[in-house]
Amino acid sequence: MKNRYLFPHPYRVFGWVLLLPFLALGVSILYFDFNFAFLELKTGHDELFSGINLTDEIAALGLIVSLMFIAFSKEKIEDEQIAQLRLDSLQWSVYFNYIVLAAAIIFIHGMAFLDAMVYNMFTLLIFFIIRFRWAVNRENRLLN
Repeated sequence: MKNRYLFPHPYRVFGWVLLLPFLALGVSILYFDFNFAFLELKTGHDELFSGINLTDEIAALGLIVSLMFIAFSKEKIEDEQIAQLRLDSLQWSVYFNYIVLAAAIIFIHGMAFLDAMVYNMFTLLIFFIIRFRWAVNRENRLLN
């Protein structure tokens, strides 16, 4: 089966290597108010936009890229069974992600909702990775 939309298999390892520093950076930004001073942009005399720091944007983009590499890299043997597991896992993760989003809309209000939306940007890929890896491991155990 030829699937031209998947990354080559070695990208998964590269994704895990990228995930660790960007996840640490994201956690330090959210919980410890960490910023790199050299990423500060001065935007003139306007008080509202006197300085913009790009640390959080870099952390978010790094997390997205690393999770995409992990989620959408080919398996060593990419066959129809793996493609079906991938499709089922993607469908399951979309359903589950929107159930979590609906619960957040109902139960979380104020600025905490903004935090929930920040987490929700990444949960679809995280749910997919967890479900897909679980399904692949289950299939491998059944075959052995």
